[in-house]
Amino acid sequence: MPIKIEMPKLSDTMTEGTLLKWNKKVGDEVEIGDIIAEVETDKATMEMEAFDEGTLSEILVEEGAKAPVGSVLGILLEEGESAGAPAAAPAAAPAPAVSATPAATAAPATPAPVAPAPSSPPVTASGDRVSVSPLARKIAEAKGIDLSTIVGSGPGGRIVKADVGGKEGVDIPAPAATPSPAAAKPAPAASTPAPAASAPAPAAISPTVSSGDKTVPLSSMRKIIADRLLTSKTTIPHFYLHVEADVAPLMTLRKQVNAQAEQTHGNKYSINDFVIKAVINAAQAVPAVNASFNGDSIVEFEKVGVSVAVAVDDGLVTPVIKDATSKSMLQISKEVKEMAGRAREGKLLPNEFDGGTITISNLGAWGIESFDAIVNPPQAVILSIGAIVEKAVVVDGQVVPGLRMNIGVSCDHRVVDGAVGAQFINEVKKLIENPALMLV
Repeated sequence: MPIKIEMPKLSDTMTEGTLLKWNKKVGDEVEIGDIIAEVETDKATMEMEAFDEGTLSEILVEEGAKAPVGSVLGILLEEGESAGAPAAAPAAAPAPAVSATPAATAAPATPAPVAPAPSSPPVTASGDRVSVSPLARKIAEAKGIDLSTIVGSGPGGRIVKADVGGKEGVDIPAPAATPSPAAAKPAPAASTPAPAASAPAPAAISPTVSSGDKTVPLSSMRKIIADRLLTSKTTIPHFYLHVEADVAPLMTLRKQVNAQAEQTHGNKYSINDFVIKAVINAAQAVPAVNASFNGDSIVEFEKVGVSVAVAVDDGLVTPVIKDATSKSMLQISKEVKEMAGRAREGKLLPNEFDGGTITISNLGAWGIESFDAIVNPPQAVILSIGAIVEKAVVVDGQVVPGLRMNIGVSCDHRVVDGAVGAQFINEVKKLIENPALMLV
């Protein structure tokens, strides 16, 4: 039975992908675990692994073409099979015009289509049909294995050859973006639906294009950014607060800590590392901001997941420091550096965008002193951090030189009231101005 190679769902907001490159050509043998293609998603360029083995007999989507999630990209033939009529790609459900699902919200996993089965297909205890590759079914029948007792490691929980002992020594990694139905309970942010109501999008106004103008097609990432930010600004009632913090004590402490770090672990702490730690502690002190609007209720998250905005060539990504309250300053600093580096190389994994409950956007490195960020749904709060500025300040009636940094917070007013937002931003300010409190 020919095996369909389908466009996988490699991120929670992905509805289509661009097939950038085939690493195999027609006639090549494909082994389980081989990297058969490279796919551009809305977040990064991802490698696509093979979860079946065989000979690549057809390529249905050429390099550079876009394809919806679930559509057929190519065909594998198992040993002894011959090519028949080309397989038709399954009809894909139309993608919604505006996606309100954020990077921190996991869409329901889309299992791979179930291959044609015997007249009495195996079912699970709940009555669901088992998704199994033809080769795995043959091996299971030969060995007398009950497929309803097997948890598959293929896409969407599909049972593949290795799951029934068909090939010794093969290690099949479970795909990060399509968890098994038996997977653990998702992170709190992943279970939060998008806002129930959506305001109609305004009609697009097309620009006048002259002969010398350049038209740049939208990448998958830029489309998602456009959709999500439009949804955020048209469906979430924003309000904004700002305070100015004295960062002179923080600069002094950072200098001392980095001098000591050079003699021990060698990690150099950035100002943003201290800001992240301050936000984590402040979210613990004011848990009402670590929450999400959920239609007729508000979900207050048990854990703090900090989404850190990272600028990349084609937009912005927000990898998440998960379970942030359990991590030391050193762990946070190293994790942010490592994720930011892989983000710029397009090598972040889909699950590294999940679980965020609050976002930090820092434009200080670009010299921006103050700005208002757009809430990252379904989160209720985003921090905007400006540049450190040397300026004249008044202290005890005297004008003296000082170092100041603007801290802004944008809030979803359905979740966070003004007084709560003020309490939170002042807690962040207190920790920035008294940085030793973050280390105890």
